[in-house]
Amino acid sequence: MSIKIIAEAGVNHNGSAELAFKLVDAAHSAGADVVKFQTFKAKNLVTQEAKQAEYQTRNSGIAESQFAMLSRLELDYDAHKDLIAHCNELGIEFLSTAFDTESLGFLVTDLGLTTLKIPSGELTNAPFLLEHARTGCNLIVSTGMATLAEVEAALGVIAFGLTANADAQPSEIAFAEAYASEDGHKALKEKVTLLHCTTEYPAPVGEINLRAMQTMHTAFGLTPGYSDHSAGITIPIAATALGAQLIEKHFTLDKTMAGPDHKASLEPNELAAMVQGIRDVELALGHGIKSPQPSEVKNKPIARKSLVAADTIQAGEAFTVNNLTVKRPGDGLSPYLYWSLLNSTATKSYKEGEQISD
Repeated sequence: MSIKIIAEAGVNHNGSAELAFKLVDAAHSAGADVVKFQTFKAKNLVTQEAKQAEYQTRNSGIAESQFAMLSRLELDYDAHKDLIAHCNELGIEFLSTAFDTESLGFLVTDLGLTTLKIPSGELTNAPFLLEHARTGCNLIVSTGMATLAEVEAALGVIAFGLTANADAQPSEIAFAEAYASEDGHKALKEKVTLLHCTTEYPAPVGEINLRAMQTMHTAFGLTPGYSDHSAGITIPIAATALGAQLIEKHFTLDKTMAGPDHKASLEPNELAAMVQGIRDVELALGHGIKSPQPSEVKNKPIARKSLVAADTIQAGEAFTVNNLTVKRPGDGLSPYLYWSLLNSTATKSYKEGEQISD
């Protein structure tokens, strides 16, 4: 299965449909499989008094409420429809993260999305997790800020939503039972990709903790992935080598633009370099069977060695440690036969350096 690369445009369109179209074009040109946005109504997402995160104030250079910031970053529903049509023309998948029930309904019912991304901030929002699961869509679940126990609890809600009857009563016990059931585990494996993530922008390299991705894969057995907020492209490429099947990375047209996420995003040339790096690692990982590769075969006789005469050997003379040695090239008798030839007699004469053929 090819590693899926999501170019996360997020809100880096700054509320401009025109800029959003340019982001789609850039993601496509970079070779990403998916371009992802964020769908929300500020009034449904935050209170009027909710404060910005420290990184939002730092990166945007504006101290204001989350509501004021997010109101400027909304992308209207008509723009979404135009964007998905543009994605279809280019052959890149459109994806968006819903942050409220109204937006979730729009993505599934109006746009017909079959894959949904659940962001890290919603991992403990059990009612919203349940709404996602009950759509029956494939789910990409990000786990920034979470403990293993919180991830398991979220998976219980999702397992319940995927398997329970529509009239089943949600409860913590029902979630736990769904998670423990055979049907629940089967549904999770079929529907859920679990992303490791560090929710800071940019995330300090020393706090990436990539091995946690492997820990979650061992614990839950779900398709592993990584949502990256670090600076540069090194970490997502490393995650690929560690087994990530999905990589998500923020990108922008210009890091110097005003907005909360631009500074922690890749520019188009960097995104293209990341995609190429991931594809190279994916190719290099190979099939895992230890065997000579096609390009190596021609080098075997050059790099390996054969049994040769260390001195002149007469026909009928015994092979000894003094007249038998190992040298290149490797197209003669294998050195593994060295001991079996010792003390046996030569059937022909050999010059010094001549390959043994007995």
